[in-house]
Amino acid sequence: MQQRRLFSLDEANQLVPWLQEVFLRLESPMRRVQSLQESASTLEREQRRQNGTFDRYNEVNRVQAELNELRTRIQGAVDEIINSGIIVRDIGQGLVDFPHMRDGREVYLCWIKGEIRIDFWHETDRGFAHRQPL
Repeated sequence: MQQRRLFSLDEANQLVPWLQEVFLRLESPMRRVQSLQESASTLEREQRRQNGTFDRYNEVNRVQAELNELRTRIQGAVDEIINSGIIVRDIGQGLVDFPHMRDGREVYLCWIKGEIRIDFWHETDRGFAHRQPL
């Protein structure tokens, strides 16, 4: 079993600009996924209404192929973050936790997209709503 990486506050803060860039890079693909999912739902409803006379299979296949490609790109970026030892909590919000030692116990340094540095932490059994100032 691999031991979890622990971050100092300085180490975590050094990664904030990179995280900002990664989450910025994900905004467009995530918006496109949402749009394509809506299109796919519309096509599925249309297909059910037409009882087998549906003639837009190429469009359905194109939407599914693009969704798969976008999901692969998004997952690659998320994997990049996870592989650095950071815990991804919410991709859309850009919410992550950094395992950290504080007063002799493991806690999480908490960061969300848009913050210029890490200013908060929370217990490992708590979440964003319970973060406290450093």
